[in-house]
Amino acid sequence: MNFLAQIQKGIDLIEDRLDTEIDAAEIARDAGISQWHFQRMFKALTNETLKTYIRSRRLANALDKLASTNARIIDIALASGFESQESFTRAFNKAFGVTPASYRRHHQAFPFLRKVRFDSEYLRHINHNISLQPEIFDRPEMKLIGLRTQYFGVDSEKNNLAQKLPGLWDKFLARLDEVQEQVGNLCYGIIRQTPANSDELEYFAVTEVPDFQHVPAGMTQMTLPATRYARFTHHGEVDNLDRTVNYIYSSWLAGTGLRHTWAADIEYYGPEFQANSPASLMHYAIPVTPETR
Repeated sequence: MNFLAQIQKGIDLIEDRLDTEIDAAEIARDAGISQWHFQRMFKALTNETLKTYIRSRRLANALDKLASTNARIIDIALASGFESQESFTRAFNKAFGVTPASYRRHHQAFPFLRKVRFDSEYLRHINHNISLQPEIFDRPEMKLIGLRTQYFGVDSEKNNLAQKLPGLWDKFLARLDEVQEQVGNLCYGIIRQTPANSDELEYFAVTEVPDFQHVPAGMTQMTLPATRYARFTHHGEVDNLDRTVNYIYSSWLAGTGLRHTWAADIEYYGPEFQANSPASLMHYAIPVTPETR
């Protein structure tokens, strides 16, 4: 058995035991390697400790339970490995910027939170195709011009992403030269949620401009305020971007000292982007702020 398969076997055990106690020694035994070697390989692959990963997976599992079951919050807290509802609420709020009770009432207003889908292909992806440590930077205000659509993402039962976004980009790129005084050699995909209590998103295919003096007919303009962002590098086909986003939201975000601000996410497309090439390179950024205390 190769080492990726061994790590996957340990991850499968974690997934099966999210609601029960489990320790590193048991996981390593099931994977067929020593605890030290398992933890070292796991950290090298995912850039996080096994303990942090299990905690983040239990928080992500709690998201699903809060949204899809009537289980009491205290029972979800205990099943997630917390000693009390209070300690669970503190950890949940620090990770996601919202209390468990509020998330249960309004979970459709938080369409970006998602449960990671871990399999061997995903494990290979995060090991080879993602910058596991993002660049944290303060992005100044941006003025953007382009085209807009609304869609349902991959985590919605109404998922129509494949029907909406490629056509939007085709239309925008065909008219890109109409946008005067473009700033830099980049295009951006802007993703943000539509009205509260909906899992519908809006997407803008845009480029940056210094001002709005020349907006082509039929295009829209938008201003993104200055915000701190965590920007990750995605290598490979754009069809696998969802695996990168899954890592960011379900693993990295829950294990760091930052949380999403619920402002817009940004996709960066530059000269190194090649739509369906394994040699492609692009960036995905989320707006972050220090976790609440």
